[in-house]
Amino acid sequence: MSISRAAEELCLTQSAVSRQIRQLEAQLGTPLFVRGHRSITFTPAGEQLFRSADAALLQLQEALGRAAVALAQPVTVTASIGVAGLWLLPRLGRLHARYPDIDVRVAASNRLIEHPARDGIDLAIRYCPPQDAPAGAVCLFEEQLAPVAHPSLALSGLDTPQRWAEVCLLEFDHPDTPWLHWRPWLAAQGLGEIRPRAVLRFNQYDQMIQAALAGQGVALGRTGLIADMLADGRLALLADPAVAAGCQHAYWLWQPGQPAPAVQAVADWIIAEATGMQD
Repeated sequence: MSISRAAEELCLTQSAVSRQIRQLEAQLGTPLFVRGHRSITFTPAGEQLFRSADAALLQLQEALGRAAVALAQPVTVTASIGVAGLWLLPRLGRLHARYPDIDVRVAASNRLIEHPARDGIDLAIRYCPPQDAPAGAVCLFEEQLAPVAHPSLALSGLDTPQRWAEVCLLEFDHPDTPWLHWRPWLAAQGLGEIRPRAVLRFNQYDQMIQAALAGQGVALGRTGLIADMLADGRLALLADPAVAAGCQHAYWLWQPGQPAPAVQAVADWIIAEATGMQD
């Protein structure tokens, strides 16, 4: 109830606040204050307007506070170590350029999180066959394989058993995904009897790809995960990509919780990235 203090809080002059009050009274056609000697009090109309405006502003302040908390909460995406390192992380720059106000947290783990929403996970990229995909999950891309190597090895002519016997094979040593092993793939190509010069084994798929990038041998490439490396020439295809025998797995995006605007934006971006990769 002080024009002077109101002007100070608003960083305005006292006359500017008084002028705006007079303009409001003229617009409403009724006085809002009874002006006394160095004091003001509400008229009945002023009291009624104050109570309504005060309640509305409090409601708006609470809504803004909730929105600020929601915006500050990062969108957490979980994926296996290989998917996160080879496919998701290299693309995050494009996500930030499009949505600079959305913070993203990547939770890379090969452990299957049974209750993502309870553990604070907003989006999960799952690698599984269709029957194991969670309800509502969106298929990003299927699993296709092809041998790949660094261009410096000049191995485009791997068309005979003799040539295959001269190379070092990089093996993803994981028992749960036999279709990612060399023996089944070579057998399907009629090359089951070859003996490579050497075999290097890795328990993490992204480490194996790093070895291929370093020119250490030929890897069985999951072409969906390394699409950018194939496109820019860091790795070269040595055969046409194909779905491996016995493999029904694909990559799925699952949103286990309610679609908050920031989460939905990140989900739509991931789907668009996967769709553009297949065009």
